[in-house]
Amino acid sequence: MKGMILYFARGLSRAAPVFSRSVHSSSRSASVITSKLSTERPLTSEEIYAREEKYGAHNYHPLPVALERGKGIYVWDVDGTRYYDFLSAYSSVNQGHCHPEIIAALNAQASKLTLTSRAFYNNVLGAYEEYITRLFGYDKVLPINTGVEGGETACKLARKWAYNVKGVPKNKAKIIFAEGNFWGRTMAAISSSTDPSSYEGFGPYMPGFELIPFNDVPALEKALQDPNVAAFMVEPIQGEAGVVVPDQGYLTKVRELCTKYKVLWIADEVQTGLSRTGRRLAVDHEEVRPDLVILGKALSGGVYPVSAVLCDDEIMLTIKPGEHGSTFGGNPVACQVAMASLRVLEEEKLAENAQRMGELLRTELRKLPKDIVTTIRGKGLLNAVVIKETKDYNAWKVCLRLRDNGLLAKPTHGDIIRLSPPLIIKEDELLECIDIIQRTILSF
Repeated sequence: MKGMILYFARGLSRAAPVFSRSVHSSSRSASVITSKLSTERPLTSEEIYAREEKYGAHNYHPLPVALERGKGIYVWDVDGTRYYDFLSAYSSVNQGHCHPEIIAALNAQASKLTLTSRAFYNNVLGAYEEYITRLFGYDKVLPINTGVEGGETACKLARKWAYNVKGVPKNKAKIIFAEGNFWGRTMAAISSSTDPSSYEGFGPYMPGFELIPFNDVPALEKALQDPNVAAFMVEPIQGEAGVVVPDQGYLTKVRELCTKYKVLWIADEVQTGLSRTGRRLAVDHEEVRPDLVILGKALSGGVYPVSAVLCDDEIMLTIKPGEHGSTFGGNPVACQVAMASLRVLEEEKLAENAQRMGELLRTELRKLPKDIVTTIRGKGLLNAVVIKETKDYNAWKVCLRLRDNGLLAKPTHGDIIRLSPPLIIKEDELLECIDIIQRTILSF
């Protein structure tokens, strides 16, 4: 109730003394807290962990390291210890932490105009739309904020296209997903998940979603024969599942079958796209073109949430004004950041560097003993190490020791460690990281 009084009091005149006292009291408390925070000694790592535990939701299990600063391929904790970043914020920081060109674009626009909503035009959105559609070769882009919004948007576009163009009966459209997929944790995203930690306890689930095995061409063809299928949504490489790379030729068959059965192919390139796997998009490894592409993560340069869905007019123009939107999508800051992020990827040839460094990383890591590391897989600088778990060690313990040795990585699905440094990493730096990884794993 006290919080409610404070909220409404801000809109009242001074003739309301009971509310004024609440405002005065609360304002004084806020002032004291702000002053106290600014003059207190810096918190230790343990105190930072405890504060998040007390005041934050318990929906993450972070590796215990409290970061304060980042630059390029490095991050520093509150004690000043430097680490190699081998997660890159789940591939959001492909360009490296605080890239000067991206930060400059952010600051320049943020000091001029930040948000108009889409109720009005702004002078930056069209420039961004032209830039990104020409770069990727699609007619239109729909700008949004997060990767999971990209997935939601693509599903809505596919359903609308199915009813307006393909002729699927109303409310009968189906979207096919691959088992092991991950595109977020909204209700729609978990409805397509095969991971109990994502979906268990959150039902009922979204209708019209069906699952088939990943990297299984016969299963895909069987599913697509249903005339009510609108789309097949798939990651070219399954990131959260543990960097699962399909057989060469799988994406080519996906394209052929979707064309044959008049089904839209949605490529979820949120993690695999934007130079991470050694090409601009992961689908470029097989030189195939999806009907819709979802981008996110590194489109932000790691500094501001930006995502996008790209497709051609036949699909995009099925959605009319009022049928989809986002208050922050396409705002001037996001547009400038996204253009700067894309320019950095292109001008610094980060896809080419990711290709070279990835080959070196996998070659060296495959020298590790098979009784500890069972598998090394990946493309470009999206890679995974599969640890053979024992009573003495597992992927989490390996990551803790990697941290102690100056390199940050994170397990996924228990026995898998994802290795995805910023794409600006140089050969001498990578060799030092390889040495850390090898020494750490051999220490077990």
